[in-house]
Amino acid sequence: MSTGTGAGTDTDTGTGDRGTGPAGARLARRWTTWVPVAAVLVMAAGWGRDLPGPVVAVAGLCLIGSVLSAVHHAEVVAHRVGEPFGSLVLAVAVTVIEVGLIVMLMADGGDKASTYARDTVFAAVMITTNGIVGLSLLVATLRRRVAVFNAEGSGGALATVITLAAMTLVLPSFTTGRPGPEFTGTQLAFAAVASLCLYGIFVAVQTVRHRDYFLPVARDGVGTGDDEHAPSPTRRETWWSLGLLVLALVAVVGNAKLVSPAIEDGVESAGLPKAVVGVVIALMVLLPETLAAARAARRDRVQTSLNLAYGSAIASIGLTVPAIALASVWLSGPLVLGLGPLHLALLTLTAAVSALTVVPGRATLLQGGVHLVLFAAFVFLSFSP
Repeated sequence: MSTGTGAGTDTDTGTGDRGTGPAGARLARRWTTWVPVAAVLVMAAGWGRDLPGPVVAVAGLCLIGSVLSAVHHAEVVAHRVGEPFGSLVLAVAVTVIEVGLIVMLMADGGDKASTYARDTVFAAVMITTNGIVGLSLLVATLRRRVAVFNAEGSGGALATVITLAAMTLVLPSFTTGRPGPEFTGTQLAFAAVASLCLYGIFVAVQTVRHRDYFLPVARDGVGTGDDEHAPSPTRRETWWSLGLLVLALVAVVGNAKLVSPAIEDGVESAGLPKAVVGVVIALMVLLPETLAAARAARRDRVQTSLNLAYGSAIASIGLTVPAIALASVWLSGPLVLGLGPLHLALLTLTAAVSALTVVPGRATLLQGGVHLVLFAAFVFLSFSP
C-alpha cells in the first residue's frame, strides 16, 4: 500500500491529461476560467424570473459547462494537496452548495416541499454508494480485471454512511413522538448533533489519525496513476483553481435552481412522483464527483473513487441534515425525513451489497454490475414506484 503523501505521488489527478502539451493546457485553463464566470452571469441575470424555454436551455448548457469546469479545478487542487484531502475538497464543496439549493427549494415550495430534503439526501446516498461506486468499479475492472482498494478505509467510510442514513432516514419512520415519518424537535436536534459528530470523527480519521487507510493502493510496489509524476501545480495556480472551483459549484447549483422549475413542471405534467425532483437535483449536483471518480478509476486509483463516493454520501447526510434542522426553525411546513417501505428495502439491500463489496479489498466486474443494477432499480422505481 502506498503511504507517501508527496504532491507528485499520491494524488488522484494532475495536469498530465488536461491537454497535449502547453497548448492543450492553455486551452483547458481558458475555457475552465470563463465558463464558470459566464454561468454565474447567466444565473444572476435569470434569478427570480420566469424564464422562457431558450433561456432555460442556456442555463442547462451553463450547468453542464460548470460541472466540467468544477471537475478540472478540483483535480488541480487535489493534485496539489494530495489524498485524501483532494477527495475531501470536492465532497465538502459540493455538499455545502447542495445544502443551499435544498434550503432555497424548501423556502420557495412551502408544504409541498416538505420531502425535498429527504428525497435529495436519499438520492445522493443511492447515487454515491451504487452509481458512483458501480461506475468506478466497472471502469477499473474493464481495464485491469480486478479493482484493488483499502478495505480498512472503505469499510469504515461505508459503516459511517450506513449509520448516518439509518439514524436520519430510517428512524423517523419508526419513532412515535409525532405522527408520520417525522422527528420531534428534540429528536431532530439529537440527529443533527450526532450527524455532525460522526462527520467530524470521520474527517479526523481520514485526514489525520489513519490517513494511510485512504491512500490509493499500489500493485506490487508499482505506482497507480498515469499522472503520478506530473509536476505539481504552483501555490498560485492552486488558489486560483480553488476560487474557480467554488465559483463553478455556485454556478452549478444556481443554474440548477434556474432549471428546476422546468423540471418540476415537467414532473407534474407527466404525472410523476415528487421524489423525481430530488433525484434529478442530486444527479446534477453530484455530476462533478461522478466524473472525477470515473477518471480516478481509469487511472487504477479505485481508493480515490471510493473516497469520493463514500465521502460525498457522508458529507451529504452529515452536513445537510444539521443545516436543514437549523433552517426548519424559520422554514414553514413539516420536515419529512423518514423513508417509505420501498426505499427502506433499497437502502437495506444497498448496505448489504456494499459490505460484501468492500470487505475483501478487491472487486471484479460482477460487483460493479451489481451496484449499477441497484442504481438502475432506484432510478426506475423513483419514476415508477
